[in-house]
Amino acid sequence: MDSIRQKKISKFLSYVLRHKPESIGITIHKNGWASVQEIIDKAPEKNAMTLDEIKYVVENQNPEKRRLTLSEDLSEIKANQGHSIGVELEFDEVVPPQILYHGAPIGVIDIIMKEGLQKMNRHHVHLSPDKETAATVGSRRGKFEILEIEAMKLRADGYKIYMSENGVYLVDEVPVEYIKRQDGKR
Repeated sequence: MDSIRQKKISKFLSYVLRHKPESIGITIHKNGWASVQEIIDKAPEKNAMTLDEIKYVVENQNPEKRRLTLSEDLSEIKANQGHSIGVELEFDEVVPPQILYHGAPIGVIDIIMKEGLQKMNRHHVHLSPDKETAATVGSRRGKFEILEIEAMKLRADGYKIYMSENGVYLVDEVPVEYIKRQDGKR
């Protein structure tokens, strides 16, 4: 499968599993899983795909993102995180490293430094284990800044930190007192 086809299928699956299952009339179960066969049957012609193609896309995802998971029997698929729809994903609470990172567009830095990081229309705030991953995430919307999050302090103060299946740290919110800019300012 060429990279253009792979990217097209990945984006389509991420879109319907994370944000708009109703766009093709599929059902997402409360824990995020959906029937692979239902997706194949209901995908519009321009997004038609086979089970082998879905399997290939999941097995060959960018290791830093790994947005999708297939069940062992290949009958169900889910997005690992990033949902804007009501799902009850099960994450394990973890002990994070001392510092985590968040790549944010330059245009929202002032708001973040006044209000903290909020999950907005998502289920969680996403934090990265290293600056490189945060840069990859932050650069999707142009110019960005990497913020340092005092994760252990956040946890010690009672905030629960989880990890998704693809290694993204998740938290309900990050108040401003736990955020440092690259220049060390708060």
